[in-house]
Amino acid sequence: MEAACPSSASSGAHGNMQEVLRGHTIPTLRTSNMIRVFISSTFTDMSGERKALLEKAYPQVLAWCRSMGLVFEVVDLRWGMGKVTSGEHDACELFLREISISKKMSAGPAFVALLGNRYGHRALPAGIPRKQFELFVSKLANKPDAVHLLNRWYMRDDNAVPPTYVLLPVTTHFPHYSDLRPDSAVQRDEEVASWRLMETHLLQHLRSAASKAEAAGDITADERCVFFTSVTEREFQHGLEKDGAGASALLFIREIPRLVRGGPRRLARFMDATADGLLDAEARGLLAGLKSRLYASWKDKVNVHSVELSRGAIEPRRKEHAQYLDTMCEQFVCQMKAKITVALSASMGGGTRKVWGSTKEENKYEWVAEEVSHHFALRKLVCCGFHGREGLLAKLCLAMWDSTNVRHGPLVVHGAAGMGKTALLCKLAEEMRTVLEAQATVVVRLLGARHLRREDVDHLLLSICLQICLACDLALPTSLSNHQELVSFFQEVLASVSQQGGVLLVILDAVDRLCDNHRALCWLPEELPPNVHLVVSMDTNSEAFAGARLKLKSLERFFEVERLTRDEGRHIMESRLSASQRTLTPEQAVTALQSFDLTGCPLHLQLIVSAAKRWTSSTPITRLCLGTNAQEMMSELFVMLEEKHGRELVGGALGYIALAREGLLEAELRDIMSLDNDVISEVYKLSLPPTPSLIRLPPMLWSRLRRDLEDHLEERWTRGVVAMVFRERCLWEAVSTRYLTSERRGRSLAILAEYFQGVWFGKLKPVALPGLTLVLADRKVPPQPLWFAPGLANVRKLQELPYHLLHAGLWEELRQDVIGSGEWLYCKSAVMGVSSVIQDLDQCSLYMDCTETRLLRDALVLIKPHLDFLDGYVGASHFYTELLARLHSLAMPFPSLIGRLCAQCEEWLLTCSEPVLIPKCSFLPPPGGALQHILTGLRGGVVCVDVSVEAELLVAGSDQGFVAAWSLADLHLERTLSAHTAAILSLKLIDSPAHCLSLGADGSLKRWNLTSGQQMLCIQEAWPVDHTPSPVHMHLCGQLIFVYNKMQVSMLTSDGIPTLPISGDEGLLCLGLLEDSVMVLSDIGRVRIFGPGGGTSNVEIQLEHWVQPLTPINTVTLPKRGKVFLVSSEGFLYQIARSGKHTCVKFPVQPSLFSVTADEKILLAGSDVTLSLFNIHIDSLESFLHLKHDNRILCARISPDARLIATGAIDQLIRVWSMTTGALLDVFCGSDAPISSLLFYERFLLSTCAAASCVHVWAVKYDSRHKPTAHIPAGSAHVAVTKDTEKVFYVSQHEPTQVVSWNNRTGKPAGRLALPAKASCLTLAQQKRLLMVGLSSGTVLIYPLDLPDETLCIPPSKSQCTVLRMAVSVHETHAVVAYEDSLCIFEITTRECFPTVEGPLERVQMLPQDGPLSAVAVLSDRRLLYGTMCGRVTFYDAAQRSSTTLDCHRTTITCVTPSNWGTHFLVGSQDAVQRLWNLKPLAVNHVMEYKGLFSEGVVCATFSESDQVVFTGSRDKTVKVWDVITGNLLLVQYVGSMVVAMVTYRHGFVALAQCGVVIQEVFRCPECVGPEYNPLRTVKAQYRVTSTDQVCAGQRGGVSHLQDFNPAHFTLNCKAQPSSTCILL
Repeated sequence: MEAACPSSASSGAHGNMQEVLRGHTIPTLRTSNMIRVFISSTFTDMSGERKALLEKAYPQVLAWCRSMGLVFEVVDLRWGMGKVTSGEHDACELFLREISISKKMSAGPAFVALLGNRYGHRALPAGIPRKQFELFVSKLANKPDAVHLLNRWYMRDDNAVPPTYVLLPVTTHFPHYSDLRPDSAVQRDEEVASWRLMETHLLQHLRSAASKAEAAGDITADERCVFFTSVTEREFQHGLEKDGAGASALLFIREIPRLVRGGPRRLARFMDATADGLLDAEARGLLAGLKSRLYASWKDKVNVHSVELSRGAIEPRRKEHAQYLDTMCEQFVCQMKAKITVALSASMGGGTRKVWGSTKEENKYEWVAEEVSHHFALRKLVCCGFHGREGLLAKLCLAMWDSTNVRHGPLVVHGAAGMGKTALLCKLAEEMRTVLEAQATVVVRLLGARHLRREDVDHLLLSICLQICLACDLALPTSLSNHQELVSFFQEVLASVSQQGGVLLVILDAVDRLCDNHRALCWLPEELPPNVHLVVSMDTNSEAFAGARLKLKSLERFFEVERLTRDEGRHIMESRLSASQRTLTPEQAVTALQSFDLTGCPLHLQLIVSAAKRWTSSTPITRLCLGTNAQEMMSELFVMLEEKHGRELVGGALGYIALAREGLLEAELRDIMSLDNDVISEVYKLSLPPTPSLIRLPPMLWSRLRRDLEDHLEERWTRGVVAMVFRERCLWEAVSTRYLTSERRGRSLAILAEYFQGVWFGKLKPVALPGLTLVLADRKVPPQPLWFAPGLANVRKLQELPYHLLHAGLWEELRQDVIGSGEWLYCKSAVMGVSSVIQDLDQCSLYMDCTETRLLRDALVLIKPHLDFLDGYVGASHFYTELLARLHSLAMPFPSLIGRLCAQCEEWLLTCSEPVLIPKCSFLPPPGGALQHILTGLRGGVVCVDVSVEAELLVAGSDQGFVAAWSLADLHLERTLSAHTAAILSLKLIDSPAHCLSLGADGSLKRWNLTSGQQMLCIQEAWPVDHTPSPVHMHLCGQLIFVYNKMQVSMLTSDGIPTLPISGDEGLLCLGLLEDSVMVLSDIGRVRIFGPGGGTSNVEIQLEHWVQPLTPINTVTLPKRGKVFLVSSEGFLYQIARSGKHTCVKFPVQPSLFSVTADEKILLAGSDVTLSLFNIHIDSLESFLHLKHDNRILCARISPDARLIATGAIDQLIRVWSMTTGALLDVFCGSDAPISSLLFYERFLLSTCAAASCVHVWAVKYDSRHKPTAHIPAGSAHVAVTKDTEKVFYVSQHEPTQVVSWNNRTGKPAGRLALPAKASCLTLAQQKRLLMVGLSSGTVLIYPLDLPDETLCIPPSKSQCTVLRMAVSVHETHAVVAYEDSLCIFEITTRECFPTVEGPLERVQMLPQDGPLSAVAVLSDRRLLYGTMCGRVTFYDAAQRSSTTLDCHRTTITCVTPSNWGTHFLVGSQDAVQRLWNLKPLAVNHVMEYKGLFSEGVVCATFSESDQVVFTGSRDKTVKVWDVITGNLLLVQYVGSMVVAMVTYRHGFVALAQCGVVIQEVFRCPECVGPEYNPLRTVKAQYRVTSTDQVCAGQRGGVSHLQDFNPAHFTLNCKAQPSSTCILL
């Protein structure tokens, strides 16, 4: 049945799903995506047909199945087998077993029958029940020779239940039967012939006895037929008839009309013969009967072919035989496809099939049901045969029962490895399921089942949370992008279940196996709410157990799993043997239990039971081979397997399973072992392969080995595909130790890598076989493309290839096929998440010293937050665009990998079938520079931070009342707290333990345990809610907590809130705290120092040079020196000691920034754009450094070694200076807002912005080769950029009287233009290369860029009003200058090759009711467009001297942009609405509305050269592309910063971002875009387009509300007529 997600299924399916998610019912949700087909035929009769299918049909079906997301596997056990078998009599059992497996796994046809002219081998039964055998002996009482013969070959086995007579191996009496050594050839041939005669005699006797028994009514006809039917007919019965499987099977019958004429010798391959070489008439009759039954049952479904032999064979080179084989292959392919399609349709039941590897957006919670089903099935399997532990189970149940209604801690089950913790927890889940109420939810995760790769703790938490939410109808998470958010949500889910009155039991086995890169067990709650229980298990010797003992104080919550008693072991052994229909003799049972007594370990017992299943009642005690512990038992297992199957075959199979990251599919394992020359050489050591040009591992050999490993391998289903993994990790470790030596491991990894690369597909691989020279043979392995079909990835290749290439040392192949493949990076990111790619690259960095790999990894880390915001959705165009936008600048320095990646990205974008913007420069922060990491997880802007070097913690508080804590050791989010209902005012870290104090604007002060997230203390009225808005500080002294600002001081304890008598109302100003003393200043210049008790002051000081009124500017405390520094507005610096002594000196700075270093040796004083540094002496200061900035300084910090100083300014730049020379060493750019605080930690610098919710982590030392080219300062007042991006002109906020010419190629200023007044606006005539600067004085200065020494001037108007805006027409023939009271049109001309400006040609007076002008544009025919801050838009025609008021907007008009061909113009505003107008006639074409989660409104716009599309830069930091004809939104691209200026350039645009970065992109769009295209896939937004007719309708009856997006078909055809209405959200 198809697994349906509750959110989309019918109510009945929803109920069933919830039952499964609650752990109530046996899951029936497993959907198979496998087509496993068993091929049934005789050995020699149909060998030509089987070979044709292998070479022609199977590859076609494989390719088709892969394109459907299916795994196709063929099981042909007769392929590759010689005429002489092993003599074990297990062939029939193996055939029927494989048919059953195929029918169980296959989602379509599971059986293909090929029937020719042989009935097939009629084998002796491998076992006969005791009663039946003794009945037959009694029937043959008159034939003593027959009885003797039967007793000689059949031995009674009383260990079988019921007792059975077992056929002895042929080698028991014919030891050379399977001896393939050349010197034994004669004896072998004789014994083979003797066995054939002996088998014939035995069959005759058994048939005679069976016939007599049937006649006497002692057995049924079916029981008699066992001795007459061939192995092939039994396969047909099992595959075609049993369980009605024939409906999806294929049947081919070949007839040879004149077969008998050839004679038995010549046609022995195609006819049944007796042991003496004569035609077997009885077999011919049985074959005829079988065919008649098949014709009758299958009628038209059977594929019948009639063919004549050529020289006694089927010759593919003969035309008629080739046609026959081709026709058969075509029928096979067509019918397989048809039957698979029908089977899939029936299994879906109208739903949607889950496809493994699909990049299409599916229900993202379906995997949860699959994971629950897997652990449910595993739990049931582990519980089988469980016995004992009643006392421990009772203790666990009682502990949960006693703590049900109160808050309590989790239960920890611990014990040594192999002690049965997993089985105990599975049994506990089963028992509690019967005890808990019906609506209770039971969650089970058996984490120890992973054989190689550890379960990720984040995946575990997400899986558990989603299961509980879906089972209990809780709200699903919107976005969980980091570990701490998952931990918080996990705790919220547990609390929600408890609050709803539900009951929840979560059982997690082997949590010590979790891959937890964070602090140990930080996710494990110390306390659980009522009705919620959590039970975890772990190894007693693990680090996790030590961490649990430290975290969970109560020893009553710990339960140890001790060794099993002898009686418990005996009961378990008997139960498991009985389930396998086996038992032991008393002596064998005693011996087994004696071995078990040595350890009492359940794993040891499990291995003993597995070995005991192979013992017969006649197996002597001396041959039992029991080890004294689990490790010895595994060694004995390996020895037995090697003796039976061969060391290379066993070591190869187990070694490849151990090395695989996610296990191996059976088909993969057979293919891989076929590529292993050591395995092949062992298999064909004594006999040649049937076809030397085609060499593979005979499937029968693996089938025999797989049967003997049945107890030790587990089938793991993932997305409908089953892989083999080891059931116990101990077995994986034993296999690695025994078989994976250094040399063997490397060779095996290389073979795995070659297989998943597809190296040997269609190629001949050499192999050296005994007796032959080097053989080149086709191994018939399938191809391994990255994509099986468009949007359908090769998941197995994605999972396995990077690991095997890396560890096999194939690093160049790794760079070429994985790291350096853009298609690979996108494919794995889209299918498995970008985190999986980052993990691959992290692994590569451990072994490969490759700079480019690290840069690529860092680029993906920077991309990941945006993908997390989109819930992990990865669109191809989005991925390639963002990767190119980050790596473009590194393509030239690193051409071998990054350069090749950039070329691949650009090539893909150029051929993309969707609208795309192709970056031509790096405009997103590139990797490898100073920016190393961005710490996220805090909600709201960062307003305060604190750091603890000892605890390696960073805490930050936001303006929304949240507190976040990060570990500085690994830069992971540790905890997020919803601390207060208003902004955080102050934070203080307490080093040991990891506690934090937080003060909120809601007046409360709280103490938090950052390890557990618990609130330790809460004082509600710690601070006035309506306090004076000035910085608030916290100071700790012993058990006292002081909270203070300039106007208020509060001393707090856990018992009360005494307030010191200090208040602004008394004219007192708090200067600071020194230990437990408070220093305040009165308005008359008197300093008072209050002791800890408050009340009267202990010390009073009158400051010198104090003249009323004197205004204190800033203060800083020096607790080590016992001083406070005070700076007054009169230019004095007071040093006030706690003892009462003070000094007063002249101070040259009036600092807005005032602080000292931690060692109190250096004073930092920042005033405007200058930071001054002073050495602090005992009673004086010494100035030694002055650092000049371009913008106002906001913060500064000196490194702990006092070698560096970092400063942050309002221009969003961080500058790093040398403390010794004052030289500017580096500038960090990439912040989203002005820097508000800086912190040094080891080799990192941490910065925060009040307007951003993240913390930037910068490397102080990094490879300067990776440093991006510098750009202009962020937030410049006015900017302009040339089309070729070479020059940027800007006016800074701090220096408005100069224009800086910036060389964008070198990242340095190219010149400065001094202005006579402040610049008020800036524009650039691109073609005529004229820079126009409007001044506040009303003057316009024009600088010809090609004539740097010349300057033109437009004098101010009579009113001398400020120039507000300027614009140049598209063809640069006219310019418009907008003053406060008027607009003037000027003509731009050239006289004698010198540019001139004539005019004004026209002056338009602004009316007061129009409001301040905000945007203006001029057309080539002197028509004007202008908008105002009131939202008014006016169209003025100078020729007609008429003005027209256009549709008003609700907010400020930000841009009026005419098209290049003068046909349209766009009006944008600060709200969600923008209008596209037609100029001829003047009418609005489209009203485009766009609403996102963040800022709305258009900032700037430009049309493409052809006017086909219009580009807009928006406040939400995106660029949007709109179709001019239809108004449709074609593309939304996130560019990292708000675009403030745009210029049309070639096939795209050049833009300037607010952060100062230049953006250059080319737009490409196919003529037709598919209907499935959704322009909003990479954003969370809605949009609506209302065309002209709809606007009229909207005026009459209102505009429809925003709706969900409905993808439409876009056609970019300039001749197409615009639709009258198009509403797209």
